[in-house]
Amino acid sequence: MTTLQYHSNIRNLNFSRIDFLLIQSHLLCLVIAVLSALYVNVNAAEVNFPTHPVTMIVAFPPAGGTDIVARKVGLELGKLWKQPVIIDNKAGAGGTMGTTAAAKSESSGHTIFMATLGNLAINQYLYSMEINPAQDFSPITNAVGLTFVLVANPNFAPNTVQELIALGREKPDQFNYSSSGSGGAPHLAVELFKKMTGTKFTHVPYKGSAPSINDLLSGQVQFTMDSLAQALPHIQSGRLKALAVLGSKRSPLLPNVPTIAESGVPGYEFSNWFGIVAPANTPKEVVQKIYVDISKVLKQPEMIDQLSKMGVEVIDSTPQQFSEQIKAEAFKWGEIVKEGKITK
Repeated sequence: MTTLQYHSNIRNLNFSRIDFLLIQSHLLCLVIAVLSALYVNVNAAEVNFPTHPVTMIVAFPPAGGTDIVARKVGLELGKLWKQPVIIDNKAGAGGTMGTTAAAKSESSGHTIFMATLGNLAINQYLYSMEINPAQDFSPITNAVGLTFVLVANPNFAPNTVQELIALGREKPDQFNYSSSGSGGAPHLAVELFKKMTGTKFTHVPYKGSAPSINDLLSGQVQFTMDSLAQALPHIQSGRLKALAVLGSKRSPLLPNVPTIAESGVPGYEFSNWFGIVAPANTPKEVVQKIYVDISKVLKQPEMIDQLSKMGVEVIDSTPQQFSEQIKAEAFKWGEIVKEGKITK
């Protein structure tokens, strides 16, 4: 090859590379243009939501932990959206009535559901449901996690977890515990405790945490495991006594109250959460809009302060993260329900 031919080939090679880089550049510009158009369209859709009042369904009666958190979040969302957020309590059948109503609502985003661990991951194994929570909802965010606490009527003899265990072994099924409903978080928290300690107590289910706590206060039942948000005012007033918290660490609101694991039941841990979902087929841009706005509300210092005073911790997961968590929780608790032969 002559020197002239070599340089000619080099020039041709450089020209080809330049052409390739130009093509890449044009393609990149095209992709950016398409993404920009999509971004504008999504923002346009967000601007149009909500166009009228939003309903937030709660599957339990007023004054329960789910209802309390829903009303706090709903109030702030209403301010942000300049549209009222109406809390619609649809209690019954361990929360399945509200869950079914929410799943069958119109899917524009104007009906959302403040759901619990039980609503989305557990009840499907206990009830004959018209819907499938894993398929009939669009997850938005796992909003908050709740500290649970073991509380008893002051007239109930045990003052420690070990004393409660001794009583549950010596006098099986002679003492009652209440819950917000069969298959709900309080029910499963006690069932897990019974399984790990070899104790037996009689379950008395109610239609929500509020009536469960009310009968505990009056002495109709002896103890329960429920959210600190629900029980704290009564602990502070002395109308209930706290024997233990159910999480992996003590609550700063009850620093002198040990965990159940600390109290001689190693490995015991239970927590609940409240997440927000919309009916399936709700437009993705609307789901994203709701998530972004709920995240803004949950990050408000005043909201964080109010929730923390009730033993409620902000989680604020993305729609994808929440979707994965629902699947994992459903698998975990499905196994526990089947193994424990837990029924409604």
